[in-house]
Amino acid sequence: MTGNPARILVWDWAIRLVHWLMVVLVPLLWWTAEEGHMEWHKSFGLTMFGLILFRLLWGLIGTWTARFGPMIRRIGSLPSYIAKLRAGGYRPTFGHSPLGVLSVFALLLALTVQITTGLFSVDVDGLESGPLSIMVSFETGRQFAEIHEFNFNLLAALIGLHIAAIAIYQFVVKEKLVGPMLSGRRSGKDFADEQLPENRMRPIRMIAATIIALACTLAVANFG
Repeated sequence: MTGNPARILVWDWAIRLVHWLMVVLVPLLWWTAEEGHMEWHKSFGLTMFGLILFRLLWGLIGTWTARFGPMIRRIGSLPSYIAKLRAGGYRPTFGHSPLGVLSVFALLLALTVQITTGLFSVDVDGLESGPLSIMVSFETGRQFAEIHEFNFNLLAALIGLHIAAIAIYQFVVKEKLVGPMLSGRRSGKDFADEQLPENRMRPIRMIAATIIALACTLAVANFG
């Protein structure tokens, strides 16, 4: 991408939609489980399954800032990034910063574990079970349920840490992260001295990823 116009696309709309749907779904999943609304819990869980699967696919074939490859390569600059933060020399990053990459991977891993264990979980009385629980024994299903419960605590801690980091960037570093995740764009002045990678939307790939994620979600929902 050559030249930096007044406002440039950083986060494509698919990434933003998935992100905010996950923000809404996590508390809904917690609330439905706590209140015993298990049919709603299963429906929300399957929705989250589809979103995670789409995000994983989009991380392989999506826009530059969505792909995992560039994110992994950015981890190597973590020490220098932290040093600049401590020295007050922060500069905006096109896409995820090295710390942001670690946050994304940790949250995606925790969400993946949470949904996967939920699919195979069996309730203590065997009445409320995940759609794939018929593939495992009762004892194994109970083990999945225990991991499911423990992992949620880990997920909640990671979410709390993520929110705290956003607040620190907002009030200490003076960097607004929420706005670009809503609009998808940032000022081109933030990257005036950079040669930015091509970050265009890929409609055909997006449609393919959506179809695959939807098909897998429906297959799991109707399994057995």
